[in-house]
Amino acid sequence: MSNLVRKLGWFFALVFALTQTSSFAVHAQESSGRDQPEFIRDAEIENYLHALAAPIYRAADIDPRSITIVIVKSNVINAFVAGGMNEFFYTGLLQLADTPEQLVGVMAHETGHIAGGHLIRGREEMHNASAEAILGMILAVAAGAASGNGGLAAGALSGGQQVAERGFLSFSRTQEASADAAGMSFLDKAGITSRGMLEFFQKLEGQEGLPEDRQVEYVRTHPLTEDRIDNVRQHLEHSPLKDAKLDPKFYEMHDRMKAKLLGFLQPETALLRYTDNDSRLTARYARAIALYQTNQVDRALTLTDGLIKQEPNNPFFYELKGQILFENARIEESVGNYKKANELFPDSALLHEAYGHALLETKDPARLDLAIQQLLESNRLEDRVPDTWRLLASAWGYKAELTKDTQYEAMVSYALAEEALAKGSDKAAGQLADRAMKGLPKSSPYWLRAEDIKLSTKPEGDDDKDKEKHGKDK
Repeated sequence: MSNLVRKLGWFFALVFALTQTSSFAVHAQESSGRDQPEFIRDAEIENYLHALAAPIYRAADIDPRSITIVIVKSNVINAFVAGGMNEFFYTGLLQLADTPEQLVGVMAHETGHIAGGHLIRGREEMHNASAEAILGMILAVAAGAASGNGGLAAGALSGGQQVAERGFLSFSRTQEASADAAGMSFLDKAGITSRGMLEFFQKLEGQEGLPEDRQVEYVRTHPLTEDRIDNVRQHLEHSPLKDAKLDPKFYEMHDRMKAKLLGFLQPETALLRYTDNDSRLTARYARAIALYQTNQVDRALTLTDGLIKQEPNNPFFYELKGQILFENARIEESVGNYKKANELFPDSALLHEAYGHALLETKDPARLDLAIQQLLESNRLEDRVPDTWRLLASAWGYKAELTKDTQYEAMVSYALAEEALAKGSDKAAGQLADRAMKGLPKSSPYWLRAEDIKLSTKPEGDDDKDKEKHGKDK
C-alpha cells in the first residue's frame, strides 16, 4: 500500500482539514490497550470500493466523483456518513463482509442516509451531542499534528469520544428503515440483488438482545430491528434480482482486498492462514505482504516477482514491489516499479505521489522536473492532500538551490500555505500565502491562488480593521 495513514480520529469527518500522514496503519500506537482507529489510503482498495459503489451512486442521482470513500483502520465493525459527501468504512466491516454483495448492500444503505438528508440532521445532532468530546478531538488531532506524532493524537482521545460518536453518528430506527428502503431501491435500479444487504444484517441479527457493551458498533449506531430485517427479506422474495450475480471481477477484487488487509494489518495471522502450500494468487499476495511486514524482505520480493510474472499488467503488484524496495532504502530500484504502476493506472493520485516521492528521494537533479511533474499530477487528481504539498515544497526548495531562482523559494512558501490550509491551520496558511505573494509574479496563477488563501483565512473583523486603518491614513 502506498504511504497510507491519513486523518486521525474516530468520527470527526468534518476535520478533514486536520490531517496527519505516516506509514501504513499497522504501525499505529496501541499503548492504550484498546482499538485506536486511523484513516488509511490504498489505491487498489479505493479503486475497488469506488467501482463497486458507482452504480449505487448513479442510481441515487449522485455523481460518483462527488463521494469520498474513507477507510478507517479499526477492528470495529462499523460504517457511517458524515461531514458532507463522505462515506466511512471500517476495516473490521470490510473484512467481515464475505461477498461484494454484502459490502455493496452496506454501501447502498449508507447512500440512503445521504439521499434522505439524514446527514444534515446528523450534523446538528453532532453539534449538540458533546461539545467537550468534539473539542477533545480537535485538541487531540492538533496535538498530534503539531508534534508529528500520529500516535499521540490517537492516544489523546478519551472515552468521551464514544458518547459523542453514538450521539451524532446514530440515527433513529425510522431513519434506518428509510435508508434501507432507499438503499434497496438503488440496488434495484442498478440491477444488483438485495441479498447481500439481507445477509449482512443476518450476520448481526440478535445483537440488540445483547448488553450494549457486547454489541458490535454497527448495531449501536444503526439500530437493527427484526422489522428492518423482515422488510429486506420480503423485498428480496418479490425481487426478480434475488439470484442476480455481480460482474465476476468484483469477487476477485473483494478477495484480494480482504487478503491485502489481512497481510498488512495482521501479518502473523495471514502467514498462518495462507501457507506455502497454498498456490492461489490471492494467498501468495497476502503472504508477500505479510512477509514484507515481518521484515522478510527477500522472500516477499520473490513472491511479488511471481505475482508480476503471472499478471504483468497489474499496477498494484508493481506498486507493492516499489513500496517494499522504497521502505528498505532501495530507492533506485523502486523508481522503475512506481513508473510502471503509473503507466498501467494513470488516474491514481496516490500512485503519482509515490512515484514523485521516489524520484525526489534519488537526489538526482536530472529527475527533479519529472518528480515535480508527478506531484503536480497527483495534486491535480486530488488537491487537498497535505503530503503532496509537503513533497512539492521539498521539490521546489531543491529547485531553488539548483537554480538560485528566488521565485522557487516563493513557491515553497505557497506549497506550505496549501499544506497548512489542508490541515486546517488557517493562521499559518495566511502568513505563508502572504510570504509567497511577495516573491511570485503578480497576477500569475500561483500568486492569485496565494491571494485567495490569504483572503479566505483572514480572521473575521480584519477587513473592518483594514478599512479603519486606511481611513486614518487618509
